[in-house]
This record gives sequence, C-alpha cells and structure tokens, in this order.
Amino acid sequence: MPDHDAAATAALLPYPALAEAIAATLADAAQGLATAPERIHHPLPGGGTLLVMPAADQRVAVNKLVTVCPGNPARGLPLLLGAVTVLDAATGRCLGVLDGPTVTARRTAALSLLAARTLAPQPGGALLVLGAGAQARAHLEALREGLGTRRALICSRTPARAEALAAHARSLGMQAAAVADPARALEECALVVTATSSRTPVLHGPLRPDAFVAAVGAFKADMAEVAPEVVRACRVFVDTAPGCAAEGGDLLLAGLDPARDCTPLAAALGAPRPAHGPVLFKSVGHALFDLAAGRLALGHAAGG
Repeated sequence: MPDHDAAATAALLPYPALAEAIAATLADAAQGLATAPERIHHPLPGGGTLLVMPAADQRVAVNKLVTVCPGNPARGLPLLLGAVTVLDAATGRCLGVLDGPTVTARRTAALSLLAARTLAPQPGGALLVLGAGAQARAHLEALREGLGTRRALICSRTPARAEALAAHARSLGMQAAAVADPARALEECALVVTATSSRTPVLHGPLRPDAFVAAVGAFKADMAEVAPEVVRACRVFVDTAPGCAAEGGDLLLAGLDPARDCTPLAAALGAPRPAHGPVLFKSVGHALFDLAAGRLALGHAAGG
C-alpha cells in the first residue's frame, strides 16, 4: 500500500465498510486483540494542538500524527493536517501512509453511522446538520450512503457554506436546504449531527422524543456544542468512557460522569435498538477507529 492523497484515501474507506470495520475492531479490543493508549495532546503556539494516536492489533499497527490549528482557515489552510502511518505489527515495516484529515473525517462519520444504525429510534428520518465543514460533509455523505437518508437541513454560522453543503447534498440525490433557525428544523428532524468548532452550545433543543444526536465537534473538556439541559434529557452513549471523561465537554459541563452515567457504544452493539429517545451519542475520537481505517485500507489496497 503506497502513500495516498486525500482522494485515494477516501476511495479505500467507503463509509458502510468502515462502520463494519470499526465494529470488528471494537470486538477485537474487547478480547484484548487490539489495543491503544489514550491519545497525547501537546500544545502548539497560537492555540494549536498536536495529537499523537498509536494503536495496534496482531497484524497491523498505526500511528496518527495530526495538528489542529484554529488559525489555519484564516491562512487558507485546513483546520486539521497530518497523516496516518500504517505498519506491519510484526516487523515494523511501513506499509503505507494515509491522508490524516481524510481518515479522521471518514472514520468519525462512519462511527456515527454505526451508532445511528445501533441506537437511533428513527434511523430513516430527516437529518439536521449543524456545521458545514469537513466533518459535516462527511456525516452527510455517510448517513446518505449508509442509512439512505433522503432529506437534510444544514445550519451554519456562515450561510454561504451551509448553502454549499446543501448543494452537495442535492448532488447526492437528497432533498436539502440551508436553514437559519435550528430550533425550527428540530421539529422535523429525527437525526441531528453537531459538527462545529464552537466552544459554546449550538444545540439548545427541544429535541423530538425519537431524536438521535451525534455530537462530534467538541473535543476538549471545556468545549460543548450541546446545551447541558439537552444532554441531561437524553439517554447518553459514548465512543469510549475514558476518552469522554477526559475530553467530552458536552457531558462534563452537563454534570455527567461518562463511566457512571453513559453506555459505551461497544456495549450496545448487538443489543435491541432503543424504542424511544432522545438519544445522544458523544464521540471524541480514539486511535482504535484509526486502526480500523488502517486495516480496511490495507485490505482494499491489497485487493482483499
């Protein structure tokens, strides 16, 4: 598997297959066959963050090295930059390098797809996306491809970007429009994705009783996209309890203890779908999901 740019990396990681790869990796982790430490955060000048995320199973090891630099959009650069190195776990030989931002966007959206398939009371409902960046776009694509979502409403603090994402949704065969008021959109949307860089809540509810929310934007303990009262009104599931205990500001600022008050997604796989909501799935990311992407990419690149 040689080095891959963004487009080539995306081609190796179709959303439904990646969701299945994540589920398989979580199952392996439960048996001790796949491991990863909590990620390392290292501060950079200007408010940026360097993230180091290794993981390995019996065959493959990966290390994701990415930066998150809030000043980059003003410089004409992506917010997230970096790469995922895929290694042979036995020899350490480099098998290839994947585009880091593409892996991050697609494995996060595939994880939300897996959560929606598992937890959403109405997985066939309309979708509201808060945000219009890379994660918003990836989630729109993943839910369209993996759930067959037909209708989407997009809300962003930059209306032109919301309209551009709505146009992309229409190019995928969806009914889509940019909206200014998320509160009104919540009345008709059973699926909600918050994918912003806001440090303060952008989702204030009220949610429909059958709503499913994937909150993916906030990744620090002092960041929250979802208002505390909305969090407390939901049944809450997390990608990993330790990760959300350290970085899940949406939950921590609402007074929840992820280890005590939330259910890990891995524990919900194979269980009956919740009959009612609202349901909140909080994701902060974990190297196991990058490992799943590395495993899938390696198999596709090898023709397997």
